[in-house]
Amino acid sequence: MDILAHSLWNTVGAKKLNESLERKRRPKISILASAGWSIFPDLFAFGVPFVWSLYTIFFEGKSFDSISHHGLTLSAGDLTFDLASYLYQFSHSFIIFALIFGAIWLLIKHPPLAMLGWGMHIFLDIFSHSIQFFPTPFLFPISNYVFPYGIRWATPWFMIVNYSLLLLVYVFYLLRKKKLIINEVVS
Repeated sequence: MDILAHSLWNTVGAKKLNESLERKRRPKISILASAGWSIFPDLFAFGVPFVWSLYTIFFEGKSFDSISHHGLTLSAGDLTFDLASYLYQFSHSFIIFALIFGAIWLLIKHPPLAMLGWGMHIFLDIFSHSIQFFPTPFLFPISNYVFPYGIRWATPWFMIVNYSLLLLVYVFYLLRKKKLIINEVVS
């Protein structure tokens, strides 16, 4: 899924979680931090190679030809290494996410709920990435299994359905919020 859709779906999820936390009189999570975590996996997997690629072009004199369509390709003899694909398996793994989430929880003594955006990103990518283009290795490093029936998120009909659903969810959420505000003013 594209990062805008990840961020929008996560924002709705975080708002619903905040409503639940509010009813239980617990501290809310930052919507902005949660949205940031929802795009973190792609920023990590593709941003690091992009920045590295720019560095090699501008400061080491490499050509634009040295960059693959999704990041830096490193070559050493006959070995070719795609940095984006390598980083992708770490940032799109529930196992890695759970380990980091748990470590931070232990460190700060409460669950880092904003980080759930990262987990939601992985979940959405399992079904919105095809086996041909960046299938989501959600069980890495334990297994190399990927969901074989995912739909490529850039498929036009999928994007239309995805953004139409997002529009419906946001309209519903705003109308519900407006109704709640009107009911508070009237009563």
